[in-house]
Amino acid sequence: MGQVAIIGWGSLVWDLDDLAPHVSGSWRMEEGPMLPLEFTRISPKRKNGLAVCIDETFGTPCPTHIIASARADCTEAILDLAKRERTEPQNIGALCRRTGIRKAVSARIMGTIDAWAKSKGWSCAVWTDIGSNFEAELGEPFSVPRGLAYLGSLTGESRREAIRYIAQAPSATDTPLRRALAEEPWWREEASRFNP
Repeated sequence: MGQVAIIGWGSLVWDLDDLAPHVSGSWRMEEGPMLPLEFTRISPKRKNGLAVCIDETFGTPCPTHIIASARADCTEAILDLAKRERTEPQNIGALCRRTGIRKAVSARIMGTIDAWAKSKGWSCAVWTDIGSNFEAELGEPFSVPRGLAYLGSLTGESRREAIRYIAQAPSATDTPLRRALAEEPWWREEASRFNP
């Protein structure tokens, strides 16, 4: 293939935002690598709702999705994704076998993505590499009950955005927190307004 694969699993899939002019084709659902995901990041961008991220401690292996970058250069694809994510380029993971770029928070995740890219014929891949901050923000490690309690404590615009974000995440992002939410009557009622 030779192109740069952009790997997504959360809002990027349903809202390309600033990235839209810099992609080619459409999303290839569940064709990305299996990565450990969970809603363990308190996201200022999402009004302090819980965003899904790679989490090697609490994440569950989930299929991810890919879309081709319109860029031939991995560095340009990194900058495009950083702009969309409202973050610094150092928070974007990248693998490029053509140039030797290899940057990821986790060697294990890099290994998973490298093996996937080789098997699928991608020479480069980029992804959002911002991990969990649940414990750093709240002073206690993530657990499903704590995640439920945190979401239940949100009010107003923060609550609406948190519910919208999780409700619209791809169904393949099937994590323990999301399954637990599906059992909560308050969640089913509020999330039904946002289901695509």
